[in-house]
Amino acid sequence: MSWLTEYRRRHISRPLMRLMKQQLPPISRTEQEALDSGNVWWDSELFSGKPDWGRLHTLPISKLNAEEQAFLEGPVEELCRRLDDWRITHELYDLPPDIWEFLKQHRFFGMIIPKDYGGLGFSALAHSQVVMKVSSRSATAAVTVMVPNSLGPGELLMKYGTQAQKDYYLPRLADGREIPCFALTGPEAGSDASSIPDSGVVCRQDFNGEKNVLGIRLNWEKRYITLGPVATLLGLAFQLYDPEHLLGEQDGLGITVALIPTHHKGVEIGTRHYPLDIPFQNGPNRGRDVFIPLDWLIGGREQAGNGWRMLVECLGEGRGISLPALSTGAAKVASRYTGAYARVRQQFGMPIGQFEGVEEPLARILGNTYIMDAGRILTATAIDQGQRPAVITALLKYQLTERMRRLVNDAMDISGGAGICMGPSNYLARAYQSIPIGITVEGANILTRSLIVFGQGAMRCHPWLLKEIRAAQAEDDEAFDSVFLGHVRHILANLGRSVWYGLSNAVFVTSGSPLTRRHYRNLSRLSSQFALLADYAALSLGGSLKRRERLSGRMADILANLYLCSAVLKHFEDQGEPEADLPLLEYASALTIHRAQQAMLAAFHNLPRPWLAKTLRTLMFPYGKPFSPPDDKLIHQVARLALEPSATRDRLTAGVYITNDPADRMGRIEDALHKTLAAAEIEKQLRKLLKEGKLQAHTVDEAIAEARDKGLLDKFSAERLLAARKAVQNATRVDDFPAEYFRKSGSYPANQQMNTQSG
Repeated sequence: MSWLTEYRRRHISRPLMRLMKQQLPPISRTEQEALDSGNVWWDSELFSGKPDWGRLHTLPISKLNAEEQAFLEGPVEELCRRLDDWRITHELYDLPPDIWEFLKQHRFFGMIIPKDYGGLGFSALAHSQVVMKVSSRSATAAVTVMVPNSLGPGELLMKYGTQAQKDYYLPRLADGREIPCFALTGPEAGSDASSIPDSGVVCRQDFNGEKNVLGIRLNWEKRYITLGPVATLLGLAFQLYDPEHLLGEQDGLGITVALIPTHHKGVEIGTRHYPLDIPFQNGPNRGRDVFIPLDWLIGGREQAGNGWRMLVECLGEGRGISLPALSTGAAKVASRYTGAYARVRQQFGMPIGQFEGVEEPLARILGNTYIMDAGRILTATAIDQGQRPAVITALLKYQLTERMRRLVNDAMDISGGAGICMGPSNYLARAYQSIPIGITVEGANILTRSLIVFGQGAMRCHPWLLKEIRAAQAEDDEAFDSVFLGHVRHILANLGRSVWYGLSNAVFVTSGSPLTRRHYRNLSRLSSQFALLADYAALSLGGSLKRRERLSGRMADILANLYLCSAVLKHFEDQGEPEADLPLLEYASALTIHRAQQAMLAAFHNLPRPWLAKTLRTLMFPYGKPFSPPDDKLIHQVARLALEPSATRDRLTAGVYITNDPADRMGRIEDALHKTLAAAEIEKQLRKLLKEGKLQAHTVDEAIAEARDKGLLDKFSAERLLAARKAVQNATRVDDFPAEYFRKSGSYPANQQMNTQSG
């Protein structure tokens, strides 16, 4: 060892190691298990400051196999056709019995279960496609399909169950003989699920005619448990204690997971919850002094105390598929049908979609749908390739549910009165009502954004930080010195790149095609700046960074938008870079890049040592803010894509249930769009006749009849125009409610009949 190395260790590395150990809070067991679960993937590239774009380019995107495609075109299509969401939500408050039977018969609950156990053995992409398509018809049906294939006994059994448990339960779960639920959340443990008070005590007791059986006496109370009211099989998380040391030397073993039949003595299923008028089965359950044998633990005795690790690993994959798919389904429905509505609905003699004020939210809907679909597909691909990207699945869930919130609100604004009046024809209202459910479940968005994404991301994805922490905790000054030097080189490299990219706008980055290269340059620039900013935050705040939730949330927004922009570029390339889709690419890239920039600037304003933060900001952005949101010209181009059929519109909305049946709540709008466009030139001709005074009629229908009678319109043209008029009236109508529905309030006269149709 040279004198220089010894001097550095003694006077630099060792004091820094001691300082770090003093400042950093200890990592709890549950935090360590969360860090150890899953792995890092493209998020680590973005954290590095120098993403390997070749890794993204060469990634083969998942494709559906023939069996999966046939399932989507067969049972899923039929299910969607049969789903009557108004009847489900307004009359039955549940799925009809025939739909429950259909789901079991076609093994919708066994999509993730291998074929060897009677399941479908589908890929993550197929799982996502099924949920997305079903969600485009009914949130209740989608949630019912999601839960058995997401966090629940099925996945836990496949990964951790004993062979006997797999052999018995997986076939029964696959064909619907068992309906599962998973009970984690309780009155005192919601977001802080690791602190659940529910307990189990290892003991011996007579059971099923056997004497002195080794088992667990359980006490629990849970709520918000989806499928709980109808479940036959309860997955239960609880804290396990062993005061008599029947299993080992430890008194407290930690969170443990058991599988309990709901008919088991002592299990109580409470009355249903009713989440915002979306009647998927959800409710509480509890148990008092419920004895179960030890082999009812998932994985048996060997997995006692390993429940938290099991849960975070399964939750990570589930929330990367189910809720992103549901959110994207809502987005595609809004893009396709709200766009069509904006074309057929006229005010002041022109389609409302041509007003600049409507173009702006319409473009937001389409642009965010493109972003969401790209993120959904890229993440499903990663999971299919064996990745377990815990940080990415967390950010995808919070980003896509938040974007769904915004675009469904935009769709409601465009639809106006037709959107706010509840009834069988309203295709938006239930999606609007259900938004907070997706925001809240599988990791509440506030928590996920402010604590998990950057908090775990910095620890998992940073190439040196976690190594430094572990070396400091172990007081290994040799290891700390080595990783500290690596960290210094990492900071200096990102500082150099950030300054150079700021001055040159990364013009020498050559990744991507001529259509995408500018966006790769922007991403490369922001990635290096994000990595440098993350180090500045960590070094200046130390252990207190963990408590700076607003700052952590802004850093999470940067990472999330960089990831989503990467997904957008990959999506555009994998679709063959269609020129017609360029407005969507440009809009999605501009939106995500601008949001990442704004989050970065907001972070700078709230960092310690403002003079140093300001200096760093000036080095990164020497010419001011380089990135702007989508401009008016681009907004116009994107909005126009929503107003008429095209290959771009079909690509954007692919995978949801599509119909032009005028009797269907969404098909009536699609039907009106096609008939309106087919009669567009005839309508112009009629308006010209009215303007020239050649017709004296006072209404449009009278004008059509008069023009036909005078020979100014042929019979075929008149019939086509009348058919379009009728289709538009059907598409824009508002449902009447019978007087009996309002009698309880006394505000609606029993003998009054109203016609609220609008043309």
